[in-house]
Amino acid sequence: MTEVDDNVLVATTVRKEFGGLIAVNDVDFTVPRGKIISLIGPNGAGKTTFFNQLTGVYKPTSGSIVFDGDEVAGRPPHAITERGIGRTFQNIRLFTQMTAVENVLVGMHCRLRSGILGAIVRPGRVKREEAEARDKARELLVYCGLPRRHGESSGSLPYGDQRRLEVARALATEPKLLLLDEPTAGMNPQETAEFTAFVRRVRDDRGLSVLMIEHDMKVVMGVSERITVLDYGAKIAEGSPAEIQADERVIEAYLGRGAAA
Repeated sequence: MTEVDDNVLVATTVRKEFGGLIAVNDVDFTVPRGKIISLIGPNGAGKTTFFNQLTGVYKPTSGSIVFDGDEVAGRPPHAITERGIGRTFQNIRLFTQMTAVENVLVGMHCRLRSGILGAIVRPGRVKREEAEARDKARELLVYCGLPRRHGESSGSLPYGDQRRLEVARALATEPKLLLLDEPTAGMNPQETAEFTAFVRRVRDDRGLSVLMIEHDMKVVMGVSERITVLDYGAKIAEGSPAEIQADERVIEAYLGRGAAA
């Protein structure tokens, strides 16, 4: 079996420079199919910049990003979403004046067949597709733990529910790879534990690969099957949770000796 068959994503010597600043320094990185992978590191280590290159927000200065067999480095975000990468954001980016259902429908847009003309004329097939899309959006909200939030504006939802709504919107794109950028930030311990279990369930139920940036080490060590560590834009360690906890470079750069112990 080839590396592409084993891995849904293969990034090779990916580099991002902003003027004289090297934000991501020739990183090699893979996401195995069906696994939960975490990317950790100190603030400013380049984690979100790396995410933004995978999703087309930034074009790499150099390097290759192969997703599901296709080179995607430098493609626009909508093309990468259509290919099968969905994401949430470190700072929640919902359409706050729209309802929860409408936010999920936005995510579903890349999978709908109706074009501009169909939206204007609205023949029967378009109406049927819209009705089916709304039903599917409601099902996703229930699946993500928001059974009674369908008609509420997303801006009025509690913080933890907004995080779940972002996941529902990402799942509406029908991804093969789900990127979660600090998904438990701001959650209380109970919400964090529930969300951690939810990530596992999403992977198991939908056969997704999951790549997660997360600062909560309890979450990282509890849910990850492999962890990659960045520091100053460079990969300094990679391995199982146990290997990362014992790695001296990680202890010095990020975890601290107390956390590792």
